[in-house]
Amino acid sequence: MSTTSSSSSRDGGDGGNGGAGEFEGPSQSRQRFNSAVWPEPFLEALATQVAIDAALSFGRLAAAPALFNLFQVCRTWRTVSQSDLLWQTLTRRIWHRNHLLHPSWHDEYIYRHRTARNFRVRRCLYTTLHFPPNDDNTNDSLSCRCLALSDYHLAAGFSDGSVRLFHLLTRLHLSTFHPHQRNHLGPFSRAVCGIFFTDNRVVFASLDGDIHVASVNVPGAPRRAHLGDVVTDGVLVDFTGVPNRAFHVRNGNTEELVFIGGTLTDPDAVTGWHLLTDLSEQVGRIRITSEDRAVAFTSSKVLVFDLRSQMILGEEEFVRRINVGAADAYDNALMFVNSRGVGNVREVGSLEEMCRFMARGGVIGCMNGGYCIICCSGGGVRVWELNHGQYLYSFRERVGDRTSALIADE
Repeated sequence: MSTTSSSSSRDGGDGGNGGAGEFEGPSQSRQRFNSAVWPEPFLEALATQVAIDAALSFGRLAAAPALFNLFQVCRTWRTVSQSDLLWQTLTRRIWHRNHLLHPSWHDEYIYRHRTARNFRVRRCLYTTLHFPPNDDNTNDSLSCRCLALSDYHLAAGFSDGSVRLFHLLTRLHLSTFHPHQRNHLGPFSRAVCGIFFTDNRVVFASLDGDIHVASVNVPGAPRRAHLGDVVTDGVLVDFTGVPNRAFHVRNGNTEELVFIGGTLTDPDAVTGWHLLTDLSEQVGRIRITSEDRAVAFTSSKVLVFDLRSQMILGEEEFVRRINVGAADAYDNALMFVNSRGVGNVREVGSLEEMCRFMARGGVIGCMNGGYCIICCSGGGVRVWELNHGQYLYSFRERVGDRTSALIADE
């Protein structure tokens, strides 16, 4: 989902600023107060608290109109809106952004607000990505298995083990990374099962357990950081799959193994081996969220795991199977869809239910900080609001009934 409203004044003439009426002029009848006695640090703290309270109560888009009303009290209060420290604090607290992509924190906040509103009103652009064929012309048999996003790049992992890197702004293909060749079990043992970005690196793993590291800015062959042992550890399906070895935790800087253990995937250990010859079923999925927590899903259980202490913080077993492909976690919320098509959003720390919605036929899903996006059988993509489970819209475009990967950021 991309922002297209930087200069547009469509959809009610709001200029993309976050909804009709959010930045209207002050009412002539509004009571004015003499605030000369209020020190600027106090006003900044007040504005911060007002915005955060509005975001927690009514959603993140509510922070902007709440601030607008506050700044209309008088000229002194309006001066606080020029504090870049205020906008830095609000961007970090509300949009969870810790570094700038725009000239100022005020610009950064406006960009995040506008883009989030684009998700709500179905304002989007879409592009078909193109890349050069493989040397053996086997592109027709490629299947995209997973996707990852950074601020500037999109990485797509395929069933042949390759990862293709695209530039988000230009939609151009930058490079293709192929894994190191070795003997393997089954035709899909090299299929990419996980990707993530870290600084200027892209790290990807295959079902046989190999982990490769490639440079985003320097094209070339990737480095194999870990040689997988599928016989000992099982198949890597976002996390490993033989009894008592569900989690393998590595230090992201040193690449050293710091923990092995867990029984989450024990019931699915045999199913995981089938992925080497058949990619039709998804066994498990893991997402790293805020506060160094990992959320892991199987068809029968969700588990929250602390990466620092290696302790289980919470788990729940389901009576009805969940569709692992439609399970996701982002920031402090997780989402899954069960076999009856009921979507459920939970708070990560307590697993307390935030909302639920009907998503019949949901096969592939993802979420960001404000929205749940589900691709349903038949190729339709539908969007729900995160906090209350309100259904918003369906994409006009049909993406096909063989969708295998879906991802969203803010």
